[in-house]
Order: sequence, then C-alpha cells, then structure tokens
Amino acid sequence: MDRRGFLKTSIVVGGCAFASNKLNAQETRDSEEFVGVLVDTTRCIGCRACEVACGEEHDLLVPDVINDGALEKHRKTSDKQWMVVNKHATEKGDVFVKTQCMHCYQAACTAACPTAAMNKTKNGPVIWNGSKCIGCRYCMISCPFEMPKFEYHEWNPKLQKCTMCYERLEEGQKPACVNACPTDTLMFGTRLKNLEIARHRIYSHPDQYVHHIYGEHEVGGTGYIYLSAVSFDQIGFRTDLGTTPYPEYTKEFLYGVPMVLFGVPAFLLGLNALAGGSEQGIDGEIESDTGKGGASDE
Repeated sequence: MDRRGFLKTSIVVGGCAFASNKLNAQETRDSEEFVGVLVDTTRCIGCRACEVACGEEHDLLVPDVINDGALEKHRKTSDKQWMVVNKHATEKGDVFVKTQCMHCYQAACTAACPTAAMNKTKNGPVIWNGSKCIGCRYCMISCPFEMPKFEYHEWNPKLQKCTMCYERLEEGQKPACVNACPTDTLMFGTRLKNLEIARHRIYSHPDQYVHHIYGEHEVGGTGYIYLSAVSFDQIGFRTDLGTTPYPEYTKEFLYGVPMVLFGVPAFLLGLNALAGGSEQGIDGEIESDTGKGGASDE
C-alpha cells in the first residue's frame, strides 16, 4: 500500500463512522411520535382493576384484590406481576400509585443490551425479544427503575416486564390497564398530548397538584408520566435520577468504538505498509550495491 492508498483507506473509514452517527441521528428525528400513559395519582382509589386486567391479558398472576391484603405492604413488580399498586401514607393521607416499566425515551436497558433483545419500538413501548436474548441480564443492572425481572426458577427463563400492551397497540387498542381503570386515573395517548393535559391540570388546579410532572425530564423523559398532590419522594419515586438519559453517560465511549475497531487497524496497516515499502527499498539498494561490487571484484 502506497501513501495514496493509505490516505484513501483512512478517509473511507472516517467517512463511514461519520455517516453512521449522522444516520442514527436522522433515524431519531424521523421516528414516529411516542405514545405513553398519564397517571394522575390524585384520582386513584386503589381498586387494583389495572392489576387484574394486566394479569388476565398477559397470562400472569391475577390477584384476589378483595382478600389478598396486598395494599398493607409495599410490593415491587415481579416476573409474575408486571405492575402493582401500592398505598403510601403521606402528609395528605393515603395515596395509591401504580408502578410498572416507565418505557424511557432513551432506555438504559436497550442501550445496555448487546444483542438488541431489549428494543425501543418506533411508537414508544420497550419490549423484549426472547429469540435474541443471551441471558446476560445487563438490562436488569442498567434500569434505574429496577423493572426487568428474570425468571430464575424456569427451565427456559424469560425477562419479564410491562410492554405497554404492545400487541394491543398494534391492533389499535389501549393498554389493558388503561381500559380497565374506572376513575380515569390512567390516560393513554401521545406523550406530547399527555404532557399538555398534565400541564393544563396543574395550571387549572394549582392547589391540587405539586407543580412537577414526574417523567417529563427524569432520565431524559419517560413514556409513563405522573401527577401528584404530594412530593414524589413521599409516594415511592426516586428523585435523585437527574435529567440526563442514562445512555448519554456512555455515548462518547460507544461512538469511539467504530474508530477503534476500524480506524486504528487501518492506520496501523497503513504505517506497516509504508514501513514495509521503505525496507524493501533499502534492501534493494543493498542488493544492487552488492551486485555491483561483485562484478568489479571479478
């Protein structure tokens, strides 16, 4: 490889890396408007109809909401229950809160997944594809809300979490939990429309809500957003997450990977080629001089 070939190789590699970044940005801009759910905790009565609907829809645990006494203890989601309702004692009395996967705008679980088994769909829901999963469980470690759950006791384990009823959305239906809610605590729609409704409620009833929409900015924004009459730390939400999407923390490193994998080897290959060409030239001169010397000696 001569100097011209080396320069061409370097330019092509650099151009490919730049084009890849540009394409990713373009795909983000051109993606469809995300959908999500607005949860108004001031309207929830703790009936847990959403839990029952979720269990029935996805062949999971269907709770006995009358006799199981679940509201007397704090629960987390599990591989058998994709969503739960908890009761929180606050300065304004008991508040009931539905908890499930937040379907982050830039999901940490999808960024951490090495095989794209955890996938952010074009309309917003984050879903899991078992055919691609290798069981590394990086999604569990990376999620700031601790939502993906692994079936440790199954012979063919899956990662379980809320999918926002993705299959129902594909058929033009609302999520099962939203459809079952009797008090309009849950409202399904585009994220922008949900934010508009949430802001309108806060501005129309400033004494009824804290002036903050949880999920509007947390970790870059989430598909599920919440309204509350009390501070969100009183109803079990993490308030230390910040507004930076978690994948942003590793973006610079990941953008450097293509250059490390392709640019550096190409650069080293070019240097090797140039060095090899110089050595061949030196060897040629030595052989030529040796040949001349031998002829004169004769």
